[in-house]
Amino acid sequence: MPRVLLVNDTEKPIAELREALQRAGYEIMADVAHARALLHAVETQRPDVIIIDTESPTRDTLEQLAVMNAAAPRPVVMFSDVADQSIIRAAVRAGVTTYVVDGMAPAKLAPILEVACARFDEEDKLRRRLADVEQQLADRKDIDRAKGWLMDKRGLSETEAFELLRGQAMKQGAKLGDVARQLLSMSDLLG
Repeated sequence: MPRVLLVNDTEKPIAELREALQRAGYEIMADVAHARALLHAVETQRPDVIIIDTESPTRDTLEQLAVMNAAAPRPVVMFSDVADQSIIRAAVRAGVTTYVVDGMAPAKLAPILEVACARFDEEDKLRRRLADVEQQLADRKDIDRAKGWLMDKRGLSETEAFELLRGQAMKQGAKLGDVARQLLSMSDLLG
């Protein structure tokens, strides 16, 4: 049963929303009355999805979302009365997965949450893939620098320098990029 954290940043009652979510099979976590408590609530309650009901997302709300998104990303659905493009873009940059204007229609709630979760999962895969590619590029750069250092200091060919690094990585049971970084660290100490 998916777990939902409700953040009610308005004076409107959310009993109808709570009932619609429960009928759709969602487990409702303890409400968060203000976005300032969002990160703490996410870390302690570990919801699967977050719903924020707000008249207009404030700067504080968006900042808290950005902090939460960096520390513990989750799919976020924001219901707002404001259709301003700059606010919508700011909300998306802060980590909102789905931004809905014109209020919450209980009958549409489950599909909206499903789309938000699916979109979040796809974006998460892309984020992880990007991080892997960035790490591979950083490793390649460090390996090339380490090979250059070995070629310069030990008079090795590029192939010999690479084989030396690879042999050390195998001996240590470490990644080649990590061994290259160790060598570069030591080369800084040695001058």
